[in-house]
Amino acid sequence: MTPASTGASTRVDAVASVPSTPPPAAETRMSPGGPGYRRMSLALFLAGVATFALLYSTQALLPLVSGEFAVSASDASWTVSAATGGLALFVLPMSALSERFGRRTVMTASLAVAVTLGLLVPFAPSLGALVALRALQGAALAGLPASATAYLAEEVTPKALVTAIGLFVAGNSVGGMSGRVITGWVAQEWGWRVAVGVIGAVAVACAVAFRLLLPAPRHFRPGSLAPRVLAGTVRRHLGNPLLRRLFAIGALFMTVFGGVYTVVGYRLTEAPFSLPQGVAGSVFLVYLVGTVSASAAGRLVGRLGRRGALYAGGATTAAGLLLSLADALPLVLLGLVLITAGFFAGHAVASSAVGRTATEGRAQAAALYQSAYYVGSSAGSAVGAVAFHAEGWGGTVAVGLVAVAGVAAITLAGTRAAARATGSPSGV
Repeated sequence: MTPASTGASTRVDAVASVPSTPPPAAETRMSPGGPGYRRMSLALFLAGVATFALLYSTQALLPLVSGEFAVSASDASWTVSAATGGLALFVLPMSALSERFGRRTVMTASLAVAVTLGLLVPFAPSLGALVALRALQGAALAGLPASATAYLAEEVTPKALVTAIGLFVAGNSVGGMSGRVITGWVAQEWGWRVAVGVIGAVAVACAVAFRLLLPAPRHFRPGSLAPRVLAGTVRRHLGNPLLRRLFAIGALFMTVFGGVYTVVGYRLTEAPFSLPQGVAGSVFLVYLVGTVSASAAGRLVGRLGRRGALYAGGATTAAGLLLSLADALPLVLLGLVLITAGFFAGHAVASSAVGRTATEGRAQAAALYQSAYYVGSSAGSAVGAVAFHAEGWGGTVAVGLVAVAGVAAITLAGTRAAARATGSPSGV
């Protein structure tokens, strides 16, 4: 949203018997300032941009979708929930394919299918067809998140891992922001169909650049596709209490984010704000705050520790939720800034912790995290919309506060469990 243990590269293995000492595996991995690191960072940044731009391409347009198909906010929200739900369902199978066929291959194929579907979405003749296309698009995008995290865990030095994953998450935030801002202004002039078509074209450009830039993997070793092997790996991950807590934390953070950003467009285009669609879409510029906070996650962990960083992310998110209850637009915008900053920081910390914790089946561990994360997004979008329909913005905020309280409770429970087991208050 782990130090690679696959050993040295094939070339190093081949010369291991010569008198000269081969460099350690860590020295052959990418690090800031080293060969390939900038290309890798830009490639995965663009993959993150394309993923979030496509995945949430209809979110800022829900009022227009509701108007064209004469449906409620909760019905229109399924164009978001179907995409995130499709990703959540297919991320684990796609991670298994990446273990067998390679991270770069699976990421490339996933983007190719997703952008193709993105070019078909504008022609959906009904809400049902639109929801179906979005579900397929989410399933196609499932090959990106887990494979990207596993690629980084294998190809980047351990010290640079949190920063590298933070840059990928930052790409997510830029994609989410640009997709919503672009669609808001384009839709105001030419309608939501043209708007999602423009996002599809932007994603095509990102996908092509990604494939050209991403360095070939040097530390990947193919794994087994046998269901029994996969099931065993998944059982071991789910049996790890720390991983289970991280999966839950990712889901709860995304429940807040999915709920807030699914219905905020309705709030801003209705009284007392009554903003035009383009202006309402521009509120997603606050995603730039997420770019900064995700990129800074490594420094935050260094200063506060993983546990402290999670508390800080949750507290910042909760403060933003409470501020957003105001009827003054500046306070609402400040609330969204805090929600976004807290969410992206918490997500970057939790997702990088999964990579460091898993010592085998990294793609499966990352896939389970991503599955939980997008289940949270889907649930947040659906429940947040239902709460908004029933109780207004206050209902959506209440759902978010309950989720943040869950993050704090899980983090505290993990800290106490670690203290009992080791006598040290470390751990999530």
